[in-house]
Amino acid sequence: VTSKCLLMKAEMTGSKSGRREKPKDAFEDTDGLYDPECENTGVFKAKQCNGTTCWCVNTAGVRRTDKHDADLKCNQLVRTMWIIIEMKHAERNTPLQPESLEKYFKEMITSRYMLDGRYISKILYEKPYITIDLKQNSSEKSPNDVDIADVAYYFEKDVKGDSIFLNSFLNLSIDNERLNFEKTTVYYVDEIAPEFSMKSLTPGLIAVIVIVIVAIVAGIVVLVLTRRRKGKYVKAEV
Repeated sequence: VTSKCLLMKAEMTGSKSGRREKPKDAFEDTDGLYDPECENTGVFKAKQCNGTTCWCVNTAGVRRTDKHDADLKCNQLVRTMWIIIEMKHAERNTPLQPESLEKYFKEMITSRYMLDGRYISKILYEKPYITIDLKQNSSEKSPNDVDIADVAYYFEKDVKGDSIFLNSFLNLSIDNERLNFEKTTVYYVDEIAPEFSMKSLTPGLIAVIVIVIVAIVAGIVVLVLTRRRKGKYVKAEV
C-alpha cells in the first residue's frame, strides 16, 4: 500500500484544480486535498505550507493546529493512533445483520488493504450508521505493518467511488444487495491532543455564536424594561 502522503502528492501533480459519542479530541479533515511535503520514506513532514501559510499535521496528514506564518515550529510528527470511519447507508430492502456486516468488513479490509486484523478494533452497527474503529499506536506498529492512515485513505476513496486501485472498484454487496452510502465521515484521534484555538472556528460557527449571544442580551434587556413598566409608584407627603 502506497503511503497517503505520496498518493496525495500524485493526485495534486495530476490535477491542481444517537450514536456512539466521539472522543473529545477527535477531529475531522476540514482542508481536503493539498500538495504535501513528504519525507524520503513517504511519511508526511510535520510542517506543511501553502505559500506563506503553514500548519502542523499528524501522521495522517491532517492539520492539527491553526494556520500560521512560515515561522511556525512543528517539533514532531504526532502519530494518529485511532481513526473512526463513520458511514451512513441508504435504505435497503434486506436488513443488515451485525454479524454478517462485521465479517464482511474485516475480511475486506485485511485482504484488500493488507492491514493486520488486530488493528481493526471494532465494527459497530447502529442503523443506519456503520462505524469502523482502526487503532494502531506507535509502540504496536512494526516497520512492515500497513499504516491505518493509509488504509483509511484507500477505504474512503473506495466507498466514495473514487478508487485508487486501477480497474478494481470495491464491490460493496452484502446479502446479495449492494450497500450504498449517503455520507462518509472520518475522525482522527492523535497521541497528543490537537492545538486548535477559537481562531480556527469557521465563520458560520462564529456567526451562530454571535447571534446566540445577541439574542440572550436582547432577552435580558426586554425583561428589565418590562419589569420597569409594571412597577407601581405611590406618592407620599413628607
